[in-house]
Amino acid sequence: MAAHVLIVDDEPYILRILAFKLRRAGYVALEAASAEEAMAILEGTQVQRLILDVSLPTATDGFQLAEKLRDDPRHCRTPVVFLTVHSLPAEVRRRQELGAAAYITKPFSLQQVIEEVARLVPA
Repeated sequence: MAAHVLIVDDEPYILRILAFKLRRAGYVALEAASAEEAMAILEGTQVQRLILDVSLPTATDGFQLAEKLRDDPRHCRTPVVFLTVHSLPAEVRRRQELGAAAYITKPFSLQQVIEEVARLVPA
């Protein structure tokens, strides 16, 4: 059975291209444009990996979503790859506090994202 990867990003192009590449690599790719959409998907689906944009345009940003998931027994062990345009020291500390599996800055290589997903969760 293929591993499920949830991509959370407010940029439609990033969602589409990452989902396409992940599916081609053998994963089931799920897409959410906000933290709220992601939570709705996670209510009914167990994912093996989460690709999460730090800056989301809704009330809940990527760090807050990761924190909610860390406190949820159903998802607390789900590895998170953060995507961001920033690499500020405060963000680096925050991702470490949340136990991020990886932290990738935009613009990123699609191959780099696929390799990070594969590193912890085979297809």
